[in-house]
Amino acid sequence: MKYSKRIEMICKNLPVCTYFADIGCDHGYCTAFMLENNLCKEAIITDISEKSLKKAEKLLANFLLSGKLKSICTNGLQFVDEKYQQILIAGMGGEEIILILENGFLPETLILQPMKNSNKVRKFLLNKGYTLTKDFTFSDKKFYDLLVAQKGVIKERKYTHLEIEYGFDNIHTPSKDFIAMIDIEFEKYKNRTLCSNIQKKIIELVQVKNEIKKYFSDT
Repeated sequence: MKYSKRIEMICKNLPVCTYFADIGCDHGYCTAFMLENNLCKEAIITDISEKSLKKAEKLLANFLLSGKLKSICTNGLQFVDEKYQQILIAGMGGEEIILILENGFLPETLILQPMKNSNKVRKFLLNKGYTLTKDFTFSDKKFYDLLVAQKGVIKERKYTHLEIEYGFDNIHTPSKDFIAMIDIEFEKYKNRTLCSNIQKKIIELVQVKNEIKKYFSDT
């Protein structure tokens, strides 16, 4: 099966686990990847849209029949058993992801791909005692953030403003995708009316550019 680059990147960063939950699964591609590659013993897919869930159920019909997969049309983590300690939530806004977790439960492992407000997701996870083991930007026609979080403080670390706004990995080991995103953002803001908020954003982007120069001489 051929996936988009976005789905491939998410799948590439899904750890092996026993019980896997794909919340807001849409077409179910990530769950298909987990089950087809024997990366989990059992999975559950949920979606608030019955139409989307039906598409995923069609793709994953063999696993439903074998009992390796369960399917629930529900909002977020409602009716999801807490044994599913590895949870993927991708393609939603950051505030929506936070709301799902606040109204549900906090698993051992989270793989999150917020469409916006990634900084709010980082703050939430850190405040809940998670360690961000991966936190980077990649591109697939547009730019996306991917966060992998493990419950528990693996290593004490005080996050700076830039690390929370843009991601620890992006600041300390920036990829070419992240550099391209910052360049695009900088060009977008520098030509706009210099109100105080725009000036603040430009200063912040200059700080990011200065930080990543330490790692890429051609930045």
